[in-house]
Amino acid sequence: MPRRLALPVAAALPLALVLAACGTDGVGTGADGTGDGMQVLASFYPLQYVAEQVGGDLVSVDNLTPPAAEPHDLELAPSQVREVGDADLVVFQSGFQPAVDEAVEARAPEHVVDAAELVTLEENPGSAEHADEESGDTHDHGNTDPHFWLDPTLLIPVADEVATELGGADPDNAATYTANADALQATLEDLDTEYAAALEPCQGETLVTSHAAFGYLAERYGLSQIGISALDPEAEPSPARLREIGDVVADNDVRTIFTETLTSPKVAETLADDLGVTTAVLDPLEGLSTDAAESGADYLSVMDNNLAAITEGLGCA
Repeated sequence: MPRRLALPVAAALPLALVLAACGTDGVGTGADGTGDGMQVLASFYPLQYVAEQVGGDLVSVDNLTPPAAEPHDLELAPSQVREVGDADLVVFQSGFQPAVDEAVEARAPEHVVDAAELVTLEENPGSAEHADEESGDTHDHGNTDPHFWLDPTLLIPVADEVATELGGADPDNAATYTANADALQATLEDLDTEYAAALEPCQGETLVTSHAAFGYLAERYGLSQIGISALDPEAEPSPARLREIGDVVADNDVRTIFTETLTSPKVAETLADDLGVTTAVLDPLEGLSTDAAESGADYLSVMDNNLAAITEGLGCA
């Protein structure tokens, strides 16, 4: 189910320039490979993807979170904090990465897009109805689920605001940024349509995940998410919680427990083995794994892989 965004001709990148801009180290370069152009800082991968698509070859996008790193745990070097103040645009999500929040407050960049101001973040949508008895601090975002980008339609207002802010910083190219945002909207709407069609046969099915990162996806497409852990991927579920998950699996004829990239699958795999069900991998897309980055994966290809894993794991196909 491959799909790629077709930017307007004025903003389209030759393949060599795309590879140079994306790289594998999370640091972009300008259209000519020298770092020229509008300098954009994104705090983690989905926002990097939006900035790259909207900016096209007019921007250089750096990701503050390295590949394969947990964005929740990001700490910034002094040089990165200075870059926050020097960037033409900073795209971040307040309440998700405290170090970035502090840098934005301290350096006060002129042009900022805060995704948390554009999307209504929900309290762990689609997960268990009560709080889990777990260790861990849920990474300081409490019960608010930050993973809105797993509903592709919720990236659309972020793209629009990125276009607006880039246009404000670079008025001569404002029309190109708007056209790119419109093209990205069409691509995200196509992805949403594909998800809806593929998952329609599984309406109401239970999606058991290693942690409750997929609530927006589940809510959008009529699934019921149950996380072994809550919003902290590193939290250790209690024995009582594991028994609850076992009951959910038995009562709902669950055949697959979904583990994740970037976090250890050990607990989920052990539980699946004990319950006699299979496992499959989903990517919460907080960042690209090293392998994914090196292979040229992006938001769309990872979302396609997630859809294939879900339809197979739930028996939708």
